[in-house]
Amino acid sequence: MTQIDAKLEVRRLTPELEEDFYKYHGRESEGWCFCVAWIVPGWVGWSDRTAEENRAVRGLQFLAGKHDGYLLYLDGEPVGWCQAAPVDRFPKLAALAVDSQSGDSTPDYAISCFSIHPRLRKQGLAHRLLSEVLDDLAARGVKRVQAFPRCGRGLAADEVWTGPEPLYRKARFIVARDEKERPVFVKEL
Repeated sequence: MTQIDAKLEVRRLTPELEEDFYKYHGRESEGWCFCVAWIVPGWVGWSDRTAEENRAVRGLQFLAGKHDGYLLYLDGEPVGWCQAAPVDRFPKLAALAVDSQSGDSTPDYAISCFSIHPRLRKQGLAHRLLSEVLDDLAARGVKRVQAFPRCGRGLAADEVWTGPEPLYRKARFIVARDEKERPVFVKEL
């Protein structure tokens, strides 16, 4: 175990961690989205939205009891985020998803956003976060998870906000729909 591993912790988002969510997403490096891109209806005007508008949408999600993700902490500071919730909670994403094949009423989950603070990228933290998210989802009875990485050469970090393709391949997700720019990856838990 490296020194950085000893200082890492993954926590499922709860009402008590809302301020940490805002702290992470309010950083200049994380932009203005507040992880509502898949929640707001349609893409028209998305780039014209303000941080305040997106934060307000996130606040409404919290008021509705929707705490749909996990924070990664290093030395008690939030340094990473993974949004994960039932696919049908994200209508725009549900349109991209593959049909559930689990054969029961357990909904497929979607990993819809994935982020590690820029100064900590390329250190394996994303793999640690994803591994712990998948372990927690399995423990909660989730049977199948879908992911939607953007693929292609030369993508900037802000273009892979759904998680980089190699992250899912290393975690043994399989390609369920092979689209050139946004394939659908699936993992049975």
